[in-house]
Amino acid sequence: MTDTPGTPNQGGRPDPQLFVRLLMQHDRTIRAFLRGLLPTSADVDEVMQEVSVVAWRKFDQLDRPENFLRWACGIARYEVLTYRRGKARDRLVLGEDIETLMADEGLEELPQRKQQLAALEDCLNKLPVERRQLVLQAYSARGQLKSLAEKVGKSPEALYKLISRIRRQLLACVERFLAAEV
Repeated sequence: MTDTPGTPNQGGRPDPQLFVRLLMQHDRTIRAFLRGLLPTSADVDEVMQEVSVVAWRKFDQLDRPENFLRWACGIARYEVLTYRRGKARDRLVLGEDIETLMADEGLEELPQRKQQLAALEDCLNKLPVERRQLVLQAYSARGQLKSLAEKVGKSPEALYKLISRIRRQLLACVERFLAAEV
């Protein structure tokens, strides 16, 4: 590894500012990769913490900052395997060969997922503020749709229908965005 400006290894020491910048820049994409391999957002959060720690510990092994995403996803893949081994007591655990296949496919799909996330973010920003906030609250409420319905003064059924309409609207918008990119 060379000691050129902008490389992870500066004077024999990892550059903490560069590491934080790269991690923050690619956090959403790494999490999207993990979401494809793990069943819950709590699992994603737990594994993402380990990925961050291991990536920092091994940051001096990264050859170039432009390779950070692929390198971090490689770490994430191994951390998922380690996490799943720890959860082997659970009833539904996939074999390592299937997890490896899923991870390989997930790496291949990263550019597409990044594009989809950008499309979704663009489409969310086009929604009226009230609808955008409602949909974000609905997905961050983690099963608390009933309390959200009370908070916004709607029945749970009415809120569910409204969220469904917004989801269809977002899907159509994302599909148009992606079709325009091709």
